[in-house]
Amino acid sequence: MTGLAIAQAIHFVERQGYALVFLWVLAEEAALPIPSVPLLIAVGALVRLGRMNGAAAIACCIAGALIADSIWFHLGRLRGKRILRFLCRISLEPDSCVRHTEKAFLKYGLKTLLIAKFVPGLSTVTAPLSGDSGVSAVRFLALDGLGVVIWSAAYIGVGYIFSGQLELAFDYIQRLGSWFVVLMVGLLAAWILWKFIQRRRFFKQIKMARITPEELRDRVEAGEEVCILDLRTGDLRTRAAGDSSSFPSVFRVSVEDLAANSEQIPRDREIILFCSCPNEASSARAALLLKSRGFTKVRPLRGGADAWEEMMQLRLNNS
Repeated sequence: MTGLAIAQAIHFVERQGYALVFLWVLAEEAALPIPSVPLLIAVGALVRLGRMNGAAAIACCIAGALIADSIWFHLGRLRGKRILRFLCRISLEPDSCVRHTEKAFLKYGLKTLLIAKFVPGLSTVTAPLSGDSGVSAVRFLALDGLGVVIWSAAYIGVGYIFSGQLELAFDYIQRLGSWFVVLMVGLLAAWILWKFIQRRRFFKQIKMARITPEELRDRVEAGEEVCILDLRTGDLRTRAAGDSSSFPSVFRVSVEDLAANSEQIPRDREIILFCSCPNEASSARAALLLKSRGFTKVRPLRGGADAWEEMMQLRLNNS
């Protein structure tokens, strides 16, 4: 790509800016890995130059985000657990996807929606988690829309303030020509490869034997003493059908507080852990921590609390 081609691309953004902003934000909120921030900053510079209208650009952001978020919200309401599992399985941070979102909800409630767009990965998860929590659609859309306004206005404002520097950057990009494209593609590929290697290394590290819900049930019914650790934090998904009280001998502790509270965990019985993360990622990491502190019988529960409740519900239906 030559400097002229890059200039034409910038001109295209100027001509088709509103449609591009709408489609770009819609795609990002639909969970595609295409960040909108660089585009919003460029839009801010165009607003400063009088080539775009800031209010119209923010309106396009609101429309794109609310369409995607509404779909995730209703999917979360209909099939919350499955949707959250899917989103976190494709996440590059599988051990923290739901856990960090639940912590934010526990601390800030639905106000989390006001800052969610600023945190990569958090925005997509908050919508289905909100739907699964039972909040009304009107309240969700109001707070989510306000969050979009804050997020888009902030980055468009950055572009507006630093429009002079951006013009210099565009000039430099045009001089670099095709080398700029090669550099950007190379950096993106390197980042994706690094995150992929991290993900593979993480799952290799936490590879260990799990205990199935059926095996745990049989042990409990046989009178074996086991200690079950509930590692969930916000646990907004715990309602009557999913309350951890259906587990025997539950000890509630967050992953972050596990090390400090490890002395309260009995060492004379098998320790079973469950969390909100897909692939029992946080449970396995916690199990490694306990093993490093001398606990020998530690196993994550395969499928976590969701799998346990599904098994119990199936058993109830068949009885």
